[in-house]
Amino acid sequence: MSRQSPTDRTEVDPASLRADCGACFGLCCVALPFAASADFAVDKAAGRPCGNLQQDFRCGIHADLRDRGFSGCTVFDCFGAGQRVSQETFGGQDWRQAPGLAPQMFAVFPVMRQLHELLHYLTEALSLPRARPLHADLRRARHTLDRLTRDSAEAVLAADVPALRGEVSELLLRAGELVRAGVPGRRRNHRGADLVGADLRGADLRGANLRGALLIAADLRKADLRTADVIGADFRDADLRGADLTGSLFLVQPQLQAAKGDGRTRLPPRLTRPAHW
Repeated sequence: MSRQSPTDRTEVDPASLRADCGACFGLCCVALPFAASADFAVDKAAGRPCGNLQQDFRCGIHADLRDRGFSGCTVFDCFGAGQRVSQETFGGQDWRQAPGLAPQMFAVFPVMRQLHELLHYLTEALSLPRARPLHADLRRARHTLDRLTRDSAEAVLAADVPALRGEVSELLLRAGELVRAGVPGRRRNHRGADLVGADLRGADLRGANLRGALLIAADLRKADLRTADVIGADFRDADLRGADLTGSLFLVQPQLQAAKGDGRTRLPPRLTRPAHW
């Protein structure tokens, strides 16, 4: 990434990293493919509008997605990429009125989504006091990505996303280690571990490294996940009833949407309790 001045204080509005479906042209419902499975009731090719997409770009079954076999839609988050592509990259021109733009718009969206996800994680890392020794590097990385998201469609498509993701991942790993170092006692390392269906009821996972761990259908009832690094952890059908996730590092809404919880599950204030819990 290009080296910007350490004094650069460019801010990213957190609201720009939250999906605003009313300002988007239903890009996730058109650009992305999905296959008939437990997550989706039908097959859909990339670039073809979902049959539930209405003329106003809203989902016609949004309130009943899970009951209608589209639970996969409920765990998707574009991190604000949809409105960025719709309103900024393509200046408010939608793919129905300007069909010639559709192929490029649909190609840009998944790339922009990855960039916005990285911006989201960097913004969280910058909010961590214990990661202060890395704040200058985190801020430089965020500034570089923010500039790219504001560039042309051609520039976004030309971006080396794997390289950018690798650089950001290293910074996030170091930030997580600084935070977890402040947790007393033994800190478990389950990075990338296969914990599918594991019995972790009441487990003390404070400060644990759960990056990329497979926690599918794991029993995490009343587990203590405070300050655990859960970036990329797969929580599909994990039981989080009564678990404490306050202060969990890099926890995102889709992870909660994929899991099971209840009114006793403690969450970071920035996240929302899923309606199906």
